[in-house]
Amino acid sequence: MSPRNNPHNNRKRNPLWVIGTAFAFLLAKAKTLLPLLKFGKAGAAVLSMLASVAAYAMLYPLGFAVGLVLLIFVHELGHVIAAKRKGLPVTAPLFIPFLGAFISMKRYPRDAVTEAYMAIGGPMLGTVGAVAVFAAAEMTGHRLLYALAYAGFLLNLVNLLPVHPLDGGRIVTAVTRWLWLAGLIGGLVVIYYTWNFVLIFIWIMFALNLYNKFVKYRKRGQQRSAAAAFPVSAQPLVEQGYFIPGPEHKRELDFSTYSNLDDARQVVNVYWDGLQFQGRLELPQQGLVRRAQVVKIEHVQREEGLQLIVHCQVDYEVYENDAYYDVPVASRWKFGAAYGLLVGFLVYMMHLIHKAVDL
Repeated sequence: MSPRNNPHNNRKRNPLWVIGTAFAFLLAKAKTLLPLLKFGKAGAAVLSMLASVAAYAMLYPLGFAVGLVLLIFVHELGHVIAAKRKGLPVTAPLFIPFLGAFISMKRYPRDAVTEAYMAIGGPMLGTVGAVAVFAAAEMTGHRLLYALAYAGFLLNLVNLLPVHPLDGGRIVTAVTRWLWLAGLIGGLVVIYYTWNFVLIFIWIMFALNLYNKFVKYRKRGQQRSAAAAFPVSAQPLVEQGYFIPGPEHKRELDFSTYSNLDDARQVVNVYWDGLQFQGRLELPQQGLVRRAQVVKIEHVQREEGLQLIVHCQVDYEVYENDAYYDVPVASRWKFGAAYGLLVGFLVYMMHLIHKAVDL
């Protein structure tokens, strides 16, 4: 039978076969992963990883799809490790097919050095992961491993573009913000040659952020809000014969705010005297608090009596601290050298793979 008429080859060319293979893989692993998925944060991360594997498997061999997602995971793990070393709480990585992955910060860094340290952790560890794959490719001569190593180097290199919110845009905050202008212009050049919709979207976000930071909100901070829900017993109101507020009840609350000197966390305390209630929440960044209010109330009947879930919202204006970008000269040189060497190494490794293997 000729290769053209070989049903095995036809099956491989059929994209439905690829999807079926990925789906079968997920089913095979579902039983093993089910206990892990019961944990909220880890479960969401694992589910998003599996979804990304399935999505990439629609375009690439399953082994490449799994390897690519693992390389992205190693990159994000570098951010998590760096954040933990700086005492910054972050979420587990969340994967988005064809867009990569991200972690969310529960509290913003208090200076540019901390931001740059956290940002460079991703491409540093991601590059180590890609080097490990390249070493395996050199030992085995497997083309799939060479392709994975190349993809790993490329992903980390793209992330080093000096464009917010990419890692490079955060790293250069500790070097010089003038590099953002280079990223703005260089990003257009990259888009012109690639027409990658992800880069287009990131560049637009970056341009809007620069406009808001240096033009629109140059004299007045951006308006933001933080929310939290607090369980409160309704018994004080019941005992005094007061009206029980309904689900749509809204009111402004008294508040006080302060910042911890050790880690610069800003805390807002809210008060509702009628309910003998005091709540506490942290702002993700420093801000000028404008008001605190109740936006919704849930009624929950428990054995001990009626309980209210009070949803509070704090509206604040972002405080732009000019000292945020005051970076010691030694740190500027350190991050600048690390950034330049990392970019040069990634370019060299991609060239080396191109020279060794015709991908």
